[in-house]
Amino acid sequence: MANYNDIIDNCKSTKGGIIEAFHALQEEFNYIPQEALTEAARAFGLSEAQAYGVATFYSYLSVEKRGKYIIRMCESAPCHVAGADAVIKAMEDYLGIKVGETTADGKFTLELCECIGQCQATPVISVNSKPIFNVTAQQIPEILGQYK
Repeated sequence: MANYNDIIDNCKSTKGGIIEAFHALQEEFNYIPQEALTEAARAFGLSEAQAYGVATFYSYLSVEKRGKYIIRMCESAPCHVAGADAVIKAMEDYLGIKVGETTADGKFTLELCECIGQCQATPVISVNSKPIFNVTAQQIPEILGQYK
């Protein structure tokens, strides 16, 4: 596992470096730990409040600890019409958590997101940003079972 400082240092000379650093930190840890946020603020000459504002502005980034597998359900109108509510319920039932929560074993976090950009194949979920198309509630045990 990489060190916060190494990740941040690699982004210091990049345009938009703090955002790049936050993306790299999230790639490594699945969220931006408080210590890393503090270090990034110092490295980029920002207050912690400013760094926190950047980290929480983008919905893709998270300052809350999340599971190894981040499952996102598109909540756009096309997915909603195609049965997203049933898919969400099936995921909540299968994982034993509600949207916005992480399983006790730290494996799964369930989130809602705006359009994934695959409206021709609704409903759509993503697991760690990999889209899965035309999902039905009945497919959830098979889909998520691959990650157990």
